[in-house]
Amino acid sequence: MKKYISVAVIAFIMIGFIFVTQNTTAQSKAPAISATPPPQMVQKAVGLKLGDPLPGNLFIELAKAINPAVVNISTSVVSRGYQQRDPMLEMLEKFYGMPMQQPRGRNGKPQRQGLGTGFIIREDGLIITNNHVIQDADLVEVQLTESGKSYTAEVIGSDPRTDIALIKIKADQKLPTASLGSSKDLEVGEWVAAFGNPYGHGHSMTKGIISSKGREIEEINRFPLLQTDASINPGNSGGPLVNTKGQVIGVNSAIDARAQGIGFAIPIDEVKAILPQLEQRGSLRRGYLGISPGDIDEQAAAYFGLKDEEHRGAVILGIGDGPAKKAGLRIYDIITEINSKRIRNSYDLVNFVGDFEPGTTVKVKILRDEKNRPVERTISVKIGEKPEAPSRRQVVKNYQGQKAPFNLGFKISDLNATLRQEWRVEDDANKPIITEIDRNSIASREGFRVGDLIIDVNGADIKTANDVIKALKKGKNSVKLARPNGIAILSFGI
Repeated sequence: MKKYISVAVIAFIMIGFIFVTQNTTAQSKAPAISATPPPQMVQKAVGLKLGDPLPGNLFIELAKAINPAVVNISTSVVSRGYQQRDPMLEMLEKFYGMPMQQPRGRNGKPQRQGLGTGFIIREDGLIITNNHVIQDADLVEVQLTESGKSYTAEVIGSDPRTDIALIKIKADQKLPTASLGSSKDLEVGEWVAAFGNPYGHGHSMTKGIISSKGREIEEINRFPLLQTDASINPGNSGGPLVNTKGQVIGVNSAIDARAQGIGFAIPIDEVKAILPQLEQRGSLRRGYLGISPGDIDEQAAAYFGLKDEEHRGAVILGIGDGPAKKAGLRIYDIITEINSKRIRNSYDLVNFVGDFEPGTTVKVKILRDEKNRPVERTISVKIGEKPEAPSRRQVVKNYQGQKAPFNLGFKISDLNATLRQEWRVEDDANKPIITEIDRNSIASREGFRVGDLIIDVNGADIKTANDVIKALKKGKNSVKLARPNGIAILSFGI
């Protein structure tokens, strides 16, 4: 079940992130968890026995207890002339098969970007929401009521992998708070209510049940999620999922766009565990190897003897000055296990390493290509702390290179400082790069790509563009390539 949501669907389900609107809708101590008791009627529901009817006004009392602590969040970005295209729109275009328009903004003016939800957990204005609600926003505004005053919020901390963010507003009064419960003892079938700001309709409430627990959807969230059939729509992101005691047991996060009644929430116990670190540091400490990992195609997997399709490992495409380099790992090593846990792919590797506390020493099992045969080794590595993410990679255009022989239809160049910078190639990757591919050429048909680094041609180690030209031959050829997402081997005849 872990893989049942496609990337295109995931792009759609990140609630609030892609909901674009032009409407003018309305730190050093760990957070003190609110213990504000819900109204008496909600408390009475706690003592119900199996088979007892629920009070007729149970959800009325829930609304009275929770809505005052629910806030509407709107975000804006400032256009700076050049507007980078949102990659999520490209994913949606592939899914729906039609072009998607990105709103244009006036240069230098804040333009409304999206809507979301949050809930107050401390009287001084500390608010929980989803990271994707406030990510990349230049301005975050909060409204306590639809027609009330807007407050400019400060982003206290955020984490993309857990999709949780903390923001704070300064109000001239003590604010109502939501009580945080526990998700540990939730049972499938329990009644729940979801609160939020769907499509800008503030302080909306829907009801349903817990449909399932522990939904591991790694593409969405680091934590196993709660599944509910309470209606969740764009704009609900960051809102509370509440039990019949009036306690928050989850943070609404996503829906499965292919179906009705399939929504997901982040369990509140997982959220509570990271709140102190988010408030104190602004981010979470994550383990770090200092490598650029990639995946392995079928031919490369066969060469290295990786027969298990589920656990092919992850290849090192680049090594910076970090823990991996200090420990002796090398570029193009394939990491197959860490502390006896088998690694499936590069995504699996990043997530698994990220969960280690920096400073932990782990055993890394690798496959290394030595004299054209894979050799297994185990290396001890001390996990470091992940730094800020690098900026988005740029695209190389109009670079000259040497023509490959036999009318293969590609040009290849030795790496230089400009190419390294454009393609973010690490200093220890000393292989020639493909700079141009002719349309409808042999190279194009066989799957070569601009930006590929050529590691090996017909078993010969490659260091320069001239090495590639000399090693290619009439007849059958085998070329090993390093790509931004992994290693590939192409076999073709000339």
